[in-house]
Amino acid sequence: MAIAAGSAAAAGLAAAGALYWTGGDEPAASADAPGATAVVEQQDLARSEEVVGTLSYGEAHTLNGAAPGVVTWLPEPGTVIGAGDAVYDVDNAPVVAMTGDLPLWRDLAPGVEGPDVAQLESNLVDLGYDGFTEDDAFTDATAAAVEEWQEDNGLEETGTVAVGAVLFSPKPVRVADQLAAVGDPANGPVLSYTSDERRVTVQLDIADQDLVAADQAVTVVLPDGTEAAGVVSAIGQTVSGSQEEGEEEPETVEVTVAVEDQSVLGALVSAPVTVELVSETREDVLTVPVEALLALREGGYGVEVVDGGASELVPVETGVFADGRVEVSGDLEAGATVAVPE
Repeated sequence: MAIAAGSAAAAGLAAAGALYWTGGDEPAASADAPGATAVVEQQDLARSEEVVGTLSYGEAHTLNGAAPGVVTWLPEPGTVIGAGDAVYDVDNAPVVAMTGDLPLWRDLAPGVEGPDVAQLESNLVDLGYDGFTEDDAFTDATAAAVEEWQEDNGLEETGTVAVGAVLFSPKPVRVADQLAAVGDPANGPVLSYTSDERRVTVQLDIADQDLVAADQAVTVVLPDGTEAAGVVSAIGQTVSGSQEEGEEEPETVEVTVAVEDQSVLGALVSAPVTVELVSETREDVLTVPVEALLALREGGYGVEVVDGGASELVPVETGVFADGRVEVSGDLEAGATVAVPE
């Protein structure tokens, strides 16, 4: 667990017996034989924190049917639906998924123009249909391509696309649950769905916000110890929890972590995970155990450098604290021996 500079120094001093060195501009040599010692190391040091997160497909949303008729087929939970796939059947005809940000809010037929037409035509091209100009105008040539698409999908060949016949979604989705049953009216709740990719959500204490940044690489540790590479995809702007009198709930922000290689996650649908956050890395710096730090009476810190039977107090500047060690700079060299008070 990462330790902030002030708390780390305090922890080190407590372990060292909170020793203080008396005045003078120059530190004096110590004639006392040191106890435990450690070596000054030159290494990379990273401030990190392990936090608990939840792996899931994210929030489930409700899909309400818009086509009149009766539900005659529904996909099983866990099914991933992308462009060109059937979402469900109404009166034995599929409602088809296509890619797009706009919902199908009006019937599309010759003479109609707009971004919804452009969205439909883009999908027809992607699905292999041609013979029309890809733009925002629904022409007779577009209608001919629509008829061909309808024939291939077992739909009535009208050359028009009615509201409810196509469902547009920016990305593929995963069926979470069936909200209707075969035989139910198709103009109510039909399915619940989520993203087709699993992600991790972390409720991060606001005091630890400096540990994360957008696009930051992190490591996700699964319940069986498997590690998956992740990246911070979103940091919430809303604070949850309360610090009001009598309330114990901490104030947090929600952090979302994307996992690019979904195969590493195996068959997990939902699980508690650990996320390793590294907010600051110092390369090729001198480090000593935190317990080696001594508080100087005049302010700041020092370490007791041991050389044979003699020792000398050397003032140091501290940097990052991590993994029980602290970055130091001063009149020190890698390989030197420092006392670690017991």
